[in-house]
Amino acid sequence: MTHSETYHHGDLRQALIDAALELVSEKEVGSLSLREVARRVGVSHAAPYRHFADKDALLAAMATEGFQMLGRQMTAAKQKAPPDPVEQLQASGIAYVHYALEHPSCYRVMFGAYGADHGQKHPALADAATQTFMVLVDEIIAGQKAGVIRLDDAKQLGWAAWALVHGLAMLMIDGQIPISENQTVTSLSGFITRVMVEGLVR
Repeated sequence: MTHSETYHHGDLRQALIDAALELVSEKEVGSLSLREVARRVGVSHAAPYRHFADKDALLAAMATEGFQMLGRQMTAAKQKAPPDPVEQLQASGIAYVHYALEHPSCYRVMFGAYGADHGQKHPALADAATQTFMVLVDEIIAGQKAGVIRLDDAKQLGWAAWALVHGLAMLMIDGQIPISENQTVTSLSGFITRVMVEGLVR
């Protein structure tokens, strides 16, 4: 289904987000414009303003959707893992890295300048980012209750876990950590997240 067909079915907002994601995969996000997005969808230059006040609002919507997708992927990985908090934490960390590598353009928007919002301007984005982060925190709390994760502040431990998987994801996206013929994304991220988890275990 083309963007224009999607629009005529009434989902212009989603069509604009999808087109913007396509465009930022082809070029730098800073050069993105609402006019170009409208052209890609096949609507008038004024049409995007029905849903987005400006480019910043569109990018915030893209980041919001990205965090929601990331949270769902992490949660799904957690649910497939054995009923052990440590293994679930590791599984969600691996899922995090996979998501970043599968959606690098969206991931950059999520954590670029347009993603550094704390709720004042884009509350939906801040809420989506918080809910995704809480997947890690909730797993850590579950591990603390089970007596297998150290009893430090759960949010700070969550930041430590987030910093590790985020740093790993960015290094892999930028090709700073290459994947060899004998490795996979899962095996490498599994090893690194296991090292992290061992640092959290009591």
